[in-house]
Amino acid sequence: MSFDSSAYLRRATGRAKSDVANKLVSMLLHEFSGKVCSALGMGITDPRYTAAVAKAFGSECCYCGRPLENDRAAVEHLDGMNRFRVGLHIPGNVILACMRCNREKRRDDAIPTLVLAETGWESFLAHDSGRCREGCKSCAYWRGIWPNPEDRSTRLESARCKIRAFRADYPSYLDLNAKARRKLSEQTEGIYRDCQDFATSRIRQAVEGILHDAIPGVPVQT
Repeated sequence: MSFDSSAYLRRATGRAKSDVANKLVSMLLHEFSGKVCSALGMGITDPRYTAAVAKAFGSECCYCGRPLENDRAAVEHLDGMNRFRVGLHIPGNVILACMRCNREKRRDDAIPTLVLAETGWESFLAHDSGRCREGCKSCAYWRGIWPNPEDRSTRLESARCKIRAFRADYPSYLDLNAKARRKLSEQTEGIYRDCQDFATSRIRQAVEGILHDAIPGVPVQT
């Protein structure tokens, strides 16, 4: 049996409070992103930006280059919008990827300290099977798409160059993101921890109160 049902159930059950905390982090980053776009005069839905994305990447995934379809495309944040990467929903950081690449890249975005590159998107495209430990899932992903080592290396570098060239047209947005990153990191980390603490204590109190009322005699922890 290749699918481990027990491991999947354990993982899904244990992430509920983290999902709430991560949502608050995302809300903070989206709120700040809106202020940045307003100050600099262009947002993600601006026709000028959507046209630029289409011109640069066409209807292909920004990473693997495979054709995008409406039910298989994802809005991609090159610098992930989480407490580790602290990316923003701003021009230069938002393009389109296929669902598979978007999902696979999350492994790099979820690492507190990257080793292969400074950013999540560059790290994702650096898994060329030459620098990671045996068993790296990201390296295996790219091997599955491009089995030939030389072809894989060339295509990964081509994707990196194309994305760098695109981002070069939005220096003011990305520079502001970089300047604010330390403060944003502090705030997102604080919000994440506070939410985790609140969720743990408040949910415990609610559950114990309900149990106390539903099953008299059940001790309530304080």
